[in-house]
Amino acid sequence: MTPEDWLTAIARESSVLAETPVDALDLPVPTCPDWTVHDLLAHVGAVHRWAVDKVLGTRLYRGYDGIPAPEGGDVIGWYVEGRDALVETLTGRDPDEPARTFVGPGTVGFWYRRQAGELAVHRWDLESALRPGAQRPIDAALAADGIDEWLELFAPRFIERGPGVPAELVGRTLHLHGTDLPGSEWFLELTPTGFDHRREHAKADVAVRGSVSDLCLLLWHRRSHKDLDVVGDDALVLPMLDLVHVT
Repeated sequence: MTPEDWLTAIARESSVLAETPVDALDLPVPTCPDWTVHDLLAHVGAVHRWAVDKVLGTRLYRGYDGIPAPEGGDVIGWYVEGRDALVETLTGRDPDEPARTFVGPGTVGFWYRRQAGELAVHRWDLESALRPGAQRPIDAALAADGIDEWLELFAPRFIERGPGVPAELVGRTLHLHGTDLPGSEWFLELTPTGFDHRREHAKADVAVRGSVSDLCLLLWHRRSHKDLDVVGDDALVLPMLDLVHVT
């Protein structure tokens, strides 16, 4: 995807959050236990502000968790302010420009991608509260990019920080097969330090087939493999994916 693609996704997905009805703020978010819709807007609005801080190098925040959001209906306007600041900061900015990231020195392109992916998953979360069972899928190209990002960024980070890969999972393999976008196949093999992965069709211990949106949401623990087409040892899917948990 290009920076323009990511900006388009940011605008599209964030518009749903910006139009949250005030009377929905106390609804629980089924896909984010212990969160209400207010909590979701507070989280994403804080993440936007944190991303802007990283891109601009202003060093206002150590992390997004400490950024306070207003109570009640004011959180919607506060969210919009954060979203607008993000879009203004990223628009026209060279994706190769150096920028701080939460994994060390990087580029602005990191934040184009991360914020688009953040919004896609949390827009789906919001719709799971507003209209459960009728959530719109994530755009297939954005979802495929989200799977790549999960494998390249989040899986190594969380496995390195966790207790490690259990011995019984080392060498086990998983094939993700997207059914609605050409080339959307991933082969994953667990090693003692994480996932080796490549884009290809290959036989694995277990294969999961579904839309690319559903596969992306599966990795983010928003969908269950039981709702998808599974071939092989389905008992492996959850232990493998449970190695990585991201809000």
